[in-house]
Amino acid sequence: MTAAARPPRIALVHDWLTGMRGGEKVLEAVCALYPDAALFTLVHVPGSVSPAIERLRPRASLLTSLPGAGRIYRHLLPLFPFAVEQFDLDEFDLVISTSHCAAKSVVRPGRARHVCYCHTPMRYVWDQRHAYFGGTRFGSGLNRAIWPVLAWLARWDAGTAHRVDRYLANSQHVARRIRRYYNRPSTVVYPPVDTEFYCPDATATSGSALVVSALAPYKRIDLAIAGCRLAGVPLRIVGHGPEESRLRALAGPGVEFLGPCSNEEIRRCYREAGVVLLPGEEDFGIVPVEAQACGCPVVALGRGGALETVVDGVTGVLVPSEAPEALAAGVRRALGASFDRAAIRRHAEQFGLARFSETFRMLIEETMSSPAGEASW
Repeated sequence: MTAAARPPRIALVHDWLTGMRGGEKVLEAVCALYPDAALFTLVHVPGSVSPAIERLRPRASLLTSLPGAGRIYRHLLPLFPFAVEQFDLDEFDLVISTSHCAAKSVVRPGRARHVCYCHTPMRYVWDQRHAYFGGTRFGSGLNRAIWPVLAWLARWDAGTAHRVDRYLANSQHVARRIRRYYNRPSTVVYPPVDTEFYCPDATATSGSALVVSALAPYKRIDLAIAGCRLAGVPLRIVGHGPEESRLRALAGPGVEFLGPCSNEEIRRCYREAGVVLLPGEEDFGIVPVEAQACGCPVVALGRGGALETVVDGVTGVLVPSEAPEALAAGVRRALGASFDRAAIRRHAEQFGLARFSETFRMLIEETMSSPAGEASW
């Protein structure tokens, strides 16, 4: 096979591999499309992600060698720019980054194309700084030290946006953010949801609410706790994260923390729940689609990606504000409604894995076949 005819050598770059969250589910689908690709990541905890990802034997940055890197990786944020720029990608013809932090800023060789599947520009350095670092969360002294670092990271993030040839956004909401912060256009490709696995069965539903989420500040799990308390509805929480201790202190007797759960356990929780909650603003939000694939209605804040995945009055309820009273009213409305669970399921099917894979592959091929410097996306 001649050099001109050989298939492109592909590098995948992902921010970190420390668990299976929404971004990792997208990466899993990309790994299935390109099983011979090389995978690079800032931090890798072996065994923390699916076999489909682990099979590519991720090559981790030097940050992984730091003691406890798998636990403290979020605190290593100021080191991410240096670490991601150290990856040697000279042998590759195509770089695909799946990025919500630093992966999109990898340095590619001049001949290679770089397509970034952008989950979002860095939330914590742009419009959600206060959600992560505001208030008294870290103490006044540390807060004063953090803000200049975040401002520097924002400049670096914007200044490296040109390293990407083509942006794919996970929602219209993120496409607007890419335009705002990077001044770049993008093509929307909704993330894949395994609607074959997440499906209804004959399980009887309860009158309880369910949250499936990383326990991080911007997820607003505190709002779910307060809203369910006002509505008088039991709440079950699946997930773990840095906010867990604080949330447990806020929770009353009607709140049950289930910790991390397997996919099978999460599917059972969706099937049993009376309603699934999305109390914070999400860039897309895979959980609401998984829940709807199981026929479960969703109560979500009417901002961000939820406006593209939840149909008010048909597949759930969109609430107008982050006030606990608004969420409580939405929960009561949803539990008192008679939703057509088959219609909820049909709505979710448009976000299926096959649709993502077909669209993603087509856009990659289109990008690679366009003459360098002539395409405009």
